[in-house]
Amino acid sequence: MPRRLRHVPLNPVRIMPDYALENVAGGVVAGVDEAGRGPWAGPVVAGAAILDLSKMPAVLVAKLDDSKRLSAATRELLFAGLQASATTSVGIASVAEIDRLNILAATMLAMQRAVAGLSLSPDLVLVDGNRSPVLDYPVQTVVKGDSRSFSIAAASIMAKVTRDRMMAKLAREFPGYGWETNQGYGTAGHRDGLDRLGVTVHHRRSFKPVASRLK
Repeated sequence: MPRRLRHVPLNPVRIMPDYALENVAGGVVAGVDEAGRGPWAGPVVAGAAILDLSKMPAVLVAKLDDSKRLSAATRELLFAGLQASATTSVGIASVAEIDRLNILAATMLAMQRAVAGLSLSPDLVLVDGNRSPVLDYPVQTVVKGDSRSFSIAAASIMAKVTRDRMMAKLAREFPGYGWETNQGYGTAGHRDGLDRLGVTVHHRRSFKPVASRLK
């Protein structure tokens, strides 16, 4: 009988961000990304970053990656490094704005605020995903941009660290929902907190899991 070959699955190639998109564009390029579209509580936060690799420590550049693939400690380290060596900004859309506008429109608003807060005017804005806010600058959307572009990866770190810090602070004011660890996402602990303690002013009442507990 012919020998059966054992199937060995190939490990997927991990895509790492680089500066290729920025080099092709030339000029001043800003990356933009958001954190917090999915949670049931807390604001949505957008980050914007303009990098000059010649002014950034090589060790910092080497660690740049999609914020979701980094440890909290590495994100904090990069956040401080980016504040010191890059042009960065964050924009925030509140829970009230999320409930009034919807989460997509609020995310676009946060992105607009992040770009408006930059001290440099970009020649191009690279936005993570396939939707972009209306800006006064040329825009290019980049699907999975936080794993492809250094600038978008940096923006994702600015947004994620800022929002995580905000949720940790809110967790101290409103204990019992686990926001210090779940960042407002719909975990079992968060659901239990809602059932025991009820809805707070920081919950997104337009989200079904929260709205269902208001009845």
